[in-house]
Formats: sequence, structure tokens, C-alpha cells
Amino acid sequence: MLALPQKGVTSMKKSELKRFRTILEEKREAVVRRARETMDQDMTLDASELPDEMDLASSEYMQSFTFRLRGRERVFLQKIEKALKKLDEGVFGVCEDCEEPISVKRLEARPETELCIRCKEDQERMERDFA
Repeated sequence: MLALPQKGVTSMKKSELKRFRTILEEKREAVVRRARETMDQDMTLDASELPDEMDLASSEYMQSFTFRLRGRERVFLQKIEKALKKLDEGVFGVCEDCEEPISVKRLEARPETELCIRCKEDQERMERDFA
């Protein structure tokens, strides 16, 4: 008699899990690398190098814009870390709402996802209704 996978536990092969770990680690490295580049290059304003107030204002605007983008990347990094933790705990690829397996196609597109496509669509529909 075959045992059915427990609800909330992934039934992926080790090779698939390893592949997703590699993808997530590469994404994490890319986010961290971009953040370091931002700190090294984009976050220094030297007023003496800017000839007038318009250049300074433009540069400050770009710096502010870069900070906002990095804020989004911080959230993305947290999702990646959460997915890696799920891999360690053996629950990667399980929807946090319905506890059903998330399709491999969805995980390939967004390995850091927390929800299956059905639950994500429900969430987006609710957000639209209350927005």
C-alpha cells in the first residue's frame, strides 16, 4: 500500500530540491551584490562635484529612488531566506494557505513564492476588492 504525502510536507525529489536551493542561493547572491554596489557607488554625494543646485537635486532624487528600490530588494531577500529555511525544514513547495503542493512550474518561475497559484489569485482578488 502506497503512503500518501502528508499535508504540508513536500514530496519533491532530492534533485529538484537541490536545484531550487541553487536557484535561490544565486538569487540571494545577486541581491546582496547589488546592495553592496549601491553602498559602494551610488550612495555617496559629493556636493563639490556637482556644479549647481539642479544637479544636486537631481542626484538626490536618484539616490532616493535607489533607496526605494533597495527597500523592495530587502523584502525580496527576506522571501528568499524564508524559502531556503523551508528547504531546510522539508516544507519547501507547500502553500502557506491551503498546505497543498505548489506546482513545479510556479516554483520554477518564482521559487521564493509562498502561495500556490489558486491562493495567490484569491489574495490578489481580495486586495483588489479592498483597494
